[in-house]
Amino acid sequence: KLMAEKKILSKQRAQSILQSAAKKVVLVTGDAMLDQFIWGEVDRISPEAPVPIVNFKRESFMAGGAANVARNLTSLHCSAQMHSVIGRDEAGKKLRILLKDDQVDCQSLINSPARQTICKTRIIAQRQQIVRVDREAGSDLESQLTKRLTKSIEKGLSKSRAIVIGDYGKGIITQDFLNKLKQLGKQHKVWLSFDPKPVHSLDLSELSLITPNRKEAFELAGICDSTQNTKPLKDKNLMRVAKQLIDSLGLKILLVTLGELGMLICQPGKKAFHIPTLAREVFDVSGAGDTVIGTFTMAITAGADPIEAAILANHAAGLVVGKLGTATVTPKELLDSF
Repeated sequence: KLMAEKKILSKQRAQSILQSAAKKVVLVTGDAMLDQFIWGEVDRISPEAPVPIVNFKRESFMAGGAANVARNLTSLHCSAQMHSVIGRDEAGKKLRILLKDDQVDCQSLINSPARQTICKTRIIAQRQQIVRVDREAGSDLESQLTKRLTKSIEKGLSKSRAIVIGDYGKGIITQDFLNKLKQLGKQHKVWLSFDPKPVHSLDLSELSLITPNRKEAFELAGICDSTQNTKPLKDKNLMRVAKQLIDSLGLKILLVTLGELGMLICQPGKKAFHIPTLAREVFDVSGAGDTVIGTFTMAITAGADPIEAAILANHAAGLVVGKLGTATVTPKELLDSF
């Protein structure tokens, strides 16, 4: 299988795609958030409650959520525009600074005093996450802000024909906003990639690509995941779900991420294609889905076919899960993995 994969996408072809991608722009929208990491060590249990005491060592910050998709793109030397709404608060200021440091164009990032910047605080000791604390916006995006966001995206389409939509169920992606993005897609012949959250019920028809994991795919199809085959192409339940989603939503591509089993890419009227994982060590899967959708969309804009794009995304994902935190990958790291 891996030999077949090498024949489909050689190192030279991957390099050609990355070189072409360096001249492209991808728009990113959705729930932009700040990831805070508190690092420490545990050597005793609290006498107050059966919980570990973390001795603080340091803290770090990274752009998370849809903003992590944008920084994954620029890490691969593809230009990215961030279109979202954040709070007029310290977390929002920090996120904007981080995005600028990552070379992300955030001129269209809207600051609203009515919203709180989404922040996820992870406390990590001995390379393991102890607990996560979430601070969220708490409500759906207001109609006036939706109009401003849509207008900024339409303006950005003068430079791009691809949009990544990152829905993390935090309020930015509403049905109204998604409908407006679909309209822009039709008018401007734009590629629309969507990372879904089934807890957030939306009409996902007429999108170019969706990238659910296995659990999300079954939830979107409304089918119980009762059995699992270690060979995805022989997994009747999984193949049934894939066909149902392709047919009912009218998708161009369905890319199902399968953790240690790799990825399954499905297209209308074509045989499904399974890509085994390339991850050698898994330290942290945080943000791996962001890497997948960003790399895949970048490759498509650079002229790759869907199978090539999926293989490239699989290589990128295999690298980031071997790093701690919401990580990115460089072109050199990606090419060295072939």
